[in-house]
Amino acid sequence: MASSNSFDQFISDEIEKGKGLYVPVKASRFERMFVKWHDCKELHPNPDDEFSDPAIGPSYRIIADYERKFRERLKMGEVPISEPLIVGKVHPEGYMLINGHHRWAAALKVEIKKVPIKIINMMSEEELQRIVESSQHDKRVTMDLDEVVFKSRWDNYIEKETGFHFGSRIKKKMMLGIPALFNYLTTHGYDIFVYSSEFYSIDDIRRYFNRFFVHVDGIITGTGKKNVKFSESQKTVMNLIKNKYAKTIHIDNDSVICTHSGTGDFEEYGLEVPGSLWSKKAIEIIEKIDAPHAE
Repeated sequence: MASSNSFDQFISDEIEKGKGLYVPVKASRFERMFVKWHDCKELHPNPDDEFSDPAIGPSYRIIADYERKFRERLKMGEVPISEPLIVGKVHPEGYMLINGHHRWAAALKVEIKKVPIKIINMMSEEELQRIVESSQHDKRVTMDLDEVVFKSRWDNYIEKETGFHFGSRIKKKMMLGIPALFNYLTTHGYDIFVYSSEFYSIDDIRRYFNRFFVHVDGIITGTGKKNVKFSESQKTVMNLIKNKYAKTIHIDNDSVICTHSGTGDFEEYGLEVPGSLWSKKAIEIIEKIDAPHAE
């Protein structure tokens, strides 16, 4: 696999081999608990990733950069790869790459036998599609976990913990008022979608919200990974969401934006208030949006 041509063929063979074969399965909590070292040849490229699309990837410049770094580290007696590749468990065997395709390719070229992997359970497009199709609501709220929900222990306005939670993978604190706000949204006909640029497992996100007796519907992680184009399944979900929800409200730290899917029109409301009043003000804005005269 030293040449571009041979590696192109290898990628093509791997993608073709996996068509209709690999099915995402849920990894257990124990499997997700630790970073493990795994055989490179038991990791499979994601056919929906741009790396596997001949029109876009892979980038041999990026692969070459990683190759050089790995070889230098090996010469110095260091571990060549320290940051784990993000993968999902698949049936019948092995793991599907979620993030780290170019590092995986470089490791194969350098003939590194095992690489560190972190196993997560992501919400698939099929699962999102089922959630949207089965919903009885025509309104949804979106919120960024990293920017809005997650806070550090030193922030002034955070929710009190509800006891000790052994084995919790997410150590972040929760912004004050999120449970009250989400409870209001749930009881007033909204589906709640949360997003994160980080590669969190959806099980850990659900467990985190359960600590505060909070329900969320859609959990989308790994949004920080840039895509040049969307897969067909992603396009299907996006169109389904557009047709399902008459309006989507995005709540940020200092603003609320309501977008109407039918017309594309939107209204923006300021939310610049002290943290102790943040959720109360957000609810007042949503009540205003939902008022009959606002339609």
